[in-house]
Amino acid sequence: MALFPQDLGLPSPEAGVMAVVQALESLYAARGDVLYGESVTQKEHAVQCAALARRAGAGSELVAAALLHDIGHLAGPDDWRAANRHDADGADLLGVYFSARVCEPVRQHAEAKRYLCATREGYFETLSAASRHSLTYQGGVMTPEECRAFEALPHFEAAIHLRLWDDTGKDTDLSGLAFADFRPELIAALQAR
Repeated sequence: MALFPQDLGLPSPEAGVMAVVQALESLYAARGDVLYGESVTQKEHAVQCAALARRAGAGSELVAAALLHDIGHLAGPDDWRAANRHDADGADLLGVYFSARVCEPVRQHAEAKRYLCATREGYFETLSAASRHSLTYQGGVMTPEECRAFEALPHFEAAIHLRLWDDTGKDTDLSGLAFADFRPELIAALQAR
């Protein structure tokens, strides 16, 4: 499924940074309150992941990636399980607006789960039931050859960080932050392109 900004009510990049930020906020306001197999909504998951990235001292582009990493779910089918390309579709959509420093960690965050299952003892057991289930249609645990190829990717480290925030950002206690609280990072990431 190819995603196009206009299909989601997103403006062209020429519309300006604030128009894109406001459209992203509107998209999450309109579609982000759904559960997707986890105990938190898409919007709350996004905010929690971005808050974890910010707390870790990540730069604005990686915070933006953490905030927007599951945008492919919002743009995809109503049944989140059918959105098995949400990582690639989301990265392609974000590529209209953001640099590879935002898009590639988004593209690689499901692969990072596969990698961590192969390389980090006990990691699989930390995954939520929904993440364990999605691992099966995301390709399963990586082979040693796949691990070496993944490690060679330019945004490998950022993808690993994003994945770990993704795993943690599913707390049923609200983060206390709003999507709009990440405007500074979104603006900086859009301007960095």
